[in-house]
Amino acid sequence: MGDLLPGQWVRHPARPDWGIGQVQSAIGKRVTLNFEHAGKVLIDIERVSLETIEDPEA
Repeated sequence: MGDLLPGQWVRHPARPDWGIGQVQSAIGKRVTLNFEHAGKVLIDIERVSLETIEDPEA
């Protein structure tokens, strides 16, 4: 996965119940996201491959 930037939309492939998440910050391998149904979550992107979403409305 490439670099994530604040404002990008993602999904956690193992947690579809969390809904869509938006990147709040990305520092090194640590990314803070705000998910629709899980709230603020810190993820190590070396351990989880997030799926980027081009159009969150789709």
